[in-house]
Amino acid sequence: MTPDQLLQGLLHGTAPVQRRAMAKSITLLESTRADHRALADELLTAMLPHTGQSFRLGISGVPGVGKSTFIEALGLYLIGQGHRVAVLAVDPSSTVSGGSILGDKTRMEHLSVHPQAYIRPSPSSGTLGGVAEKTRESMLVCEAAGYDVVIVETVGVGQSETAVANMSDMFVLLQLPNAGDDLQAIKKGVMEIADLVVINKADIDAIAATRAQLQITSALQLLGMHASSGHMHGDDSVWHPKVVQISALLNQGVDTFWAAVSEFKAIQNKNGRFGIRRQQQALSWMWERIDAGLKQNFRAQLRVQSLLPQLSQQVGAGQLAASTAARQLLSAYQAQS
Repeated sequence: MTPDQLLQGLLHGTAPVQRRAMAKSITLLESTRADHRALADELLTAMLPHTGQSFRLGISGVPGVGKSTFIEALGLYLIGQGHRVAVLAVDPSSTVSGGSILGDKTRMEHLSVHPQAYIRPSPSSGTLGGVAEKTRESMLVCEAAGYDVVIVETVGVGQSETAVANMSDMFVLLQLPNAGDDLQAIKKGVMEIADLVVINKADIDAIAATRAQLQITSALQLLGMHASSGHMHGDDSVWHPKVVQISALLNQGVDTFWAAVSEFKAIQNKNGRFGIRRQQQALSWMWERIDAGLKQNFRAQLRVQSLLPQLSQQVGAGQLAASTAARQLLSAYQAQS
């Protein structure tokens, strides 16, 4: 299918045609072939006027916190409220085989078959930050297809999965009731950028969930409630991160969660932060792709390719400092450029 055919399928296709166009579009965007990249750029340019109308929700949390269960409960709730929901679930890729299980979709057995939902699992392929390399572009496909809530679920592998915060309108961090003390909560790097913290599985131990809610609330206050905002707590013109309790398995508290999201959206739109955040994310995306392109071009240069095996061997044998080898390779790259 040509980019124009894909676009027409996204915008005007019947349900089966649209879903097929979405799948093919994302596959095209994820391709690393040079001819596919040219077609993908053409498709992206054509899609842009039809994007930007959705609410982008990033969800992160450690493995076992119940992200998939929460997303399914939330997705079904939103569909009941008249929304169309797209989920981009990112699974970690094996460092040995390079493959991914892509099992998140199978966990959302009810949401995955709903006609008003679209779930696309993608491998992280070694990309840092908990998201796949083409997650931003996949979001645009979902928006062009008319999905007004796009959820990005990160791989959940640790404290470094912050990239999703730079591509979403709201970043949600899921925590377990036994999240640890105040200091442990502060140590988590993602806590500083979370717009909303959710204590999931609150039904298991109500006392522990309440204690965790109080501890994390205290930690957020110590962190200055988003130091980048430059506003103190108590200022109603800016959003201050909150902590809520839910039980996704029992479908309890999902309405409370979405009420907090709606409050966040209203405040961000009123103070102009919503638009500013999107502009900053677009620029960040541009530089991210520039960095990736330069790295790819660096590896493709003939002088670099000829020097790389020898220098790599010397570095591995301890005969040459890694920084020295890097400078030699960069000099060779600059000389050929």
